[in-house]
Amino acid sequence: MRTILLWMARSRVLKAWLPRVWFVRRAVRKFMPGETTEAALDAAEGDRPHGIGILFTRLGENLTSLADAQAVADHYHDLLDKIRARGLDAEISVKPTQLGLDLDPAATLGHLLSLAAHAREAGGDLWLDMEGSAYTDATLDLYRRLKQTHPNVAICLQAYLRRTPADVHGLLPLKPGIRLVKGAYNEQARIAFRRKSEVDAAYQSLCVSMLSAAGKGKLRLALGTHDTRLIGRVADYSRSTGIAIDRFEIQMLYGIPRDEQLRLAREGYRVRDLIAYGEAWYPWYMRRLAERPANVFFALRQVIG
Repeated sequence: MRTILLWMARSRVLKAWLPRVWFVRRAVRKFMPGETTEAALDAAEGDRPHGIGILFTRLGENLTSLADAQAVADHYHDLLDKIRARGLDAEISVKPTQLGLDLDPAATLGHLLSLAAHAREAGGDLWLDMEGSAYTDATLDLYRRLKQTHPNVAICLQAYLRRTPADVHGLLPLKPGIRLVKGAYNEQARIAFRRKSEVDAAYQSLCVSMLSAAGKGKLRLALGTHDTRLIGRVADYSRSTGIAIDRFEIQMLYGIPRDEQLRLAREGYRVRDLIAYGEAWYPWYMRRLAERPANVFFALRQVIG
């Protein structure tokens, strides 16, 4: 099922047709509050009473025009102003290809430097999303260059890539912010773990290796997963070594699973709700389903429920 879903995410024909189908649009509503900035901001207000933070991301990637990249940067600057005006505990996460990495890496760096400075004024971090493995080195290079002048930048790493332990080791001297996800692209077995058990084991091992730095305040560690059993195992290890569970945070996608977000927040975890929005949601949505195929049945229940 995962292979089929990832193929569907790349299909141009399905990308053009499926977003117009009513039951697909109905299913995706459970994963994202809407396509507009205001819909995302209004959804974030529901987290405020529960002490849950927000991570906004506008969907889209692999732009073909530098003018479009400028428009995306302008959009995020406007979003940061609105976050500050509302007094939200919110940050932004951006894809480098959404800011023109395929076209002009120097221009992309310029946009990121400006957004990092603006994010600091708004009181939060700027997160770099990680895309397919073809962009790993370029994204890490951008991060290192940003970190030289902007301490409030953080990056996403993917546990299923075999290279990730070495990447973590290389970043730790920078006192980084790292969101660890399992990975949602169709990578070859020679560079990525393919079986769920292998990915889960790699994820847990990476978390264990980073907890000490997180406990000492030398790393902002975020667990980007909905796997509550895995979160529980990491938390058990954290407690066994005397590291409080509030030394790391949990970042979960909007709507999945809401009751678990609330439970974790009540139990003292730092929780951040990742709210994605925008018109370019189809490939992102299919990759989220592929990341955890059980979400397919969850989505189907939204159609018939």
